[in-house]
Amino acid sequence: MVLYVLRNQIISLFFSSKEKQSVESIAKKYGSKVEISLKNAFEKTQIDSTDFEMAILAFKKEQILEVVVRKNKTESWKLLKIYPFTAFSGKIGPKLKNGDKQIPEGIYQMEYLNPNSKYHLSIKVSYPNAFDKEKAKLDGRTDLGGDIMIHGKRITIGCIPVGDKNIEEIFILATKTKNKHFPIIIAPHDFRTNKTFPEIEAISWEKDLYEEISKELTNFE
Repeated sequence: MVLYVLRNQIISLFFSSKEKQSVESIAKKYGSKVEISLKNAFEKTQIDSTDFEMAILAFKKEQILEVVVRKNKTESWKLLKIYPFTAFSGKIGPKLKNGDKQIPEGIYQMEYLNPNSKYHLSIKVSYPNAFDKEKAKLDGRTDLGGDIMIHGKRITIGCIPVGDKNIEEIFILATKTKNKHFPIIIAPHDFRTNKTFPEIEAISWEKDLYEEISKELTNFE
């Protein structure tokens, strides 16, 4: 009997790890639920939930993330849904180095989907981009950090958390959108409603950054 119990305990040590998920298995697990929860939102945009492009706009001061959709490049963007941040770290201003706990600011893309995140699910943001690297070289900075995600849960050290239910919706949208590497714009605040640029003491190039972000946001007015 003792040997039987020990055998089962040993087996459980090797096979108790969490089963690995795939993007496809997550789509199967949450797809129907998300389709129902976003049905009214898609109807308001008059865009087919099976035929759309998407983008994400994130605003640090407001601590909200907007998902916008359109049918194709010839159509205008429409707001699908707003998701509040569930936590926040750092302050207004771009990410400059590894470990500064800053949420980046800039024009990025979705790099890949992570169905096995320790924060439920996550979407990789393509930080650092070419602008980040150019300014780092100008400043003499080398370790810019990385692994910036939009994810679930209610904790962050430089990423954007939106909670488990909300990341399920955004993740499923990301599996269905026609533009797989869709835009992710992260701004200090919404320049569409507040045209002023923050002054950031640590750098001399914030005007260049914010002019670029502000110009990009005009595509989503």
